[in-house]
Amino acid sequence: METSDTRTSGIHPRGGNWQQLYGPGVRRHLDYGGATLVDLFERAAQGLPRQDCYDFMGASRRYEQVADDVAHVAHGLAALGVRAGDRVAILLPTCPENLVATLACARLGAQVVQHNPLYTADELAPMFADHGATVAVVWNKALGIVDELRASSALRHVISVDLTRSLPTLKRLALRLPLPAARAARARLTDSARHPDVLDWRTVRSPEPLPAEHPRPGPDDVAVILYTSGTSGSPKGVPLTHANIVANCLQGVEWAQLEFGRNVFLAALPMFHALGLTVGVFAGIAGGSTVLLVPTPDPALMIDACKRRLPTFITGVPPMFEAILREAEKLGVDLRGIHSGLSGAMSLDPEFVDRWEAATGGHLIEGYGLTETAPIVLGNPIAPTRRPGTVGVPFPDTDIRIVDPEHPKTDVEPGTQGELLVRGPQVFGGYLHLPDETAAVFVDGWFRTGDLARLDDDFVVITGRAKELIVTGGFNVSPAEVEEVLRRHPAIGDVSVVGVPRPHGGEDVVAAVIPVGTLPSTEELRAWAKHSLAAYKVPRRFEVVAELPTNAMGKVLRREVAALLHRPDQRPERP
Repeated sequence: METSDTRTSGIHPRGGNWQQLYGPGVRRHLDYGGATLVDLFERAAQGLPRQDCYDFMGASRRYEQVADDVAHVAHGLAALGVRAGDRVAILLPTCPENLVATLACARLGAQVVQHNPLYTADELAPMFADHGATVAVVWNKALGIVDELRASSALRHVISVDLTRSLPTLKRLALRLPLPAARAARARLTDSARHPDVLDWRTVRSPEPLPAEHPRPGPDDVAVILYTSGTSGSPKGVPLTHANIVANCLQGVEWAQLEFGRNVFLAALPMFHALGLTVGVFAGIAGGSTVLLVPTPDPALMIDACKRRLPTFITGVPPMFEAILREAEKLGVDLRGIHSGLSGAMSLDPEFVDRWEAATGGHLIEGYGLTETAPIVLGNPIAPTRRPGTVGVPFPDTDIRIVDPEHPKTDVEPGTQGELLVRGPQVFGGYLHLPDETAAVFVDGWFRTGDLARLDDDFVVITGRAKELIVTGGFNVSPAEVEEVLRRHPAIGDVSVVGVPRPHGGEDVVAAVIPVGTLPSTEELRAWAKHSLAAYKVPRRFEVVAELPTNAMGKVLRREVAALLHRPDQRPERP
């Protein structure tokens, strides 16, 4: 692969042009205009004031109304002392208050730190110590957890949000009925427990809007901080600037060729995840779309949203798309009219893609990215040139290299596995407070993804994580490659492959399996796998598990699988 600067020429490593593989009308280079998140939102609010900005469980607000909410909440936060560069923690699901709080902080030039509201105090404590947020906007069901953090953090103000207040009137009334189902639904959404020294979200909304002349953020200012643990397990803060997020929003709008003001987005992924925040919500705002805000990717809630307003664009992960299709088939809901779906975080099954596209008449493509890249850097074209089973080609203004992991300045030949390096306007500038870790992931301005990949006829195939490679008998084994083969066995419903250390060095390849029916013997499974895998790649053991540990996106956490299988006393027995 050539190592010269390809950004201005658009020449890809094989000597052709990436744009030849793009969908119709998609440009290789875009003009971002130095815009911020505030600019993207205001463009939509000024151009489409009376269009619905969002729909939350059937309650909607127009762009002009949300702009008014943002201006008044920004003024209220300023009255609490929030200034440019300050950090405000948000512990909310995908909901109107999250959208408004994020935009209000952006208008002030403050930095939003998005957190999973279901995390424990132990999980959140090191992050709060790291970012030092002084204000937190919190789902009232998580107030008890935040109370535990007050003594050990810089928090001065905690703002409580009751999600039921954003529901349509009839749904709010229904939740108050003296029925077990209503009580259970209410308990899932809100908590009536009293907490001292907590502000109510409604009181934060100032009677007056923020003055128009209040200083605005610049494109290089940090807009959002997200936390990622990668393979190390230690949380690292990832600051994303306005320019990073705006670039990925506009790249996504360009990729899907979304006409301004003519689309409906389904946003069911959490906003504390880069894919849900950027492509799920703010790319919708950038395109002047109506965003269906769904607090959790529950099949019933997603289908209800689709029945109210059929989305034209959905961002999700494979389990989410599978749940939507399964629920739609069960209830007889017509999905035809969903134009595009972008899936990330894990591999898409090509057979499922066929089923989805038959049901919707649209396209379902796979993309690839990381929190550090805001997040998307690669995508399959929404065009006949796409290649299911790959993660596609670089987004506009994005360049890639595939290099020798041990010598990251040396490119490998096309078709050869190596580490994927990326460069583009959506790539972050470095980890929060971690200069050594930052230096380790950049080589001459290229970001080291830590993922192994190869070029397959100009399309990128992700083959595994460099840090997850299993070293057995002197050979390197990619867990993802072994998993792909094992999932073809009819008795294996799902599987995670990890390395288990041997007493005298090296690792054994071990598979944690969720079976379908009765799992064949280890000998039978090994014999079957050897038809597709070299002997050293075939798992030595197959351990039956009831479920595989996953993160909020449904992605299997191999380090937790490995921790379980490393402890013989806690390892499940095969039936």
